[in-house]
Amino acid sequence: MANPRINRIPIKVTPQPEPKATRGARPNQFNYMKAPGVEHNFEVGDTVEVYCDHEKNNDRVRGWIKGIVVQVDNKMVAVQFRSNVFLTDGWMVPDRILWYPLNSEHIRPAGKKAAKKEKVIPDF
Repeated sequence: MANPRINRIPIKVTPQPEPKATRGARPNQFNYMKAPGVEHNFEVGDTVEVYCDHEKNNDRVRGWIKGIVVQVDNKMVAVQFRSNVFLTDGWMVPDRILWYPLNSEHIRPAGKKAAKKEKVIPDF
């Protein structure tokens, strides 16, 4: 038996229009200035130069410093240094390892020094 005090009013529900499906080619999901890819292939043990804050003669400087690649994955490169390095907000990194994206402009292969030329003794 229904309660006589409850007034039941039917609610009219208006159907929402379905979203229109677009046909044709999907727009690119990513926009690149240049095609994605790595400029340099880094491997563990490679000597690289990194642009970062570091200690030089007990002074903190920002510039290029040599380091050794200790780990590489599909997106990042880990570089370890012999001197103290700092994060951009000022903290010193205790293990002296900084991580960089593979396509970072702040990491490059170390320039190879020219091999010492043998002194040639001329024949007279």
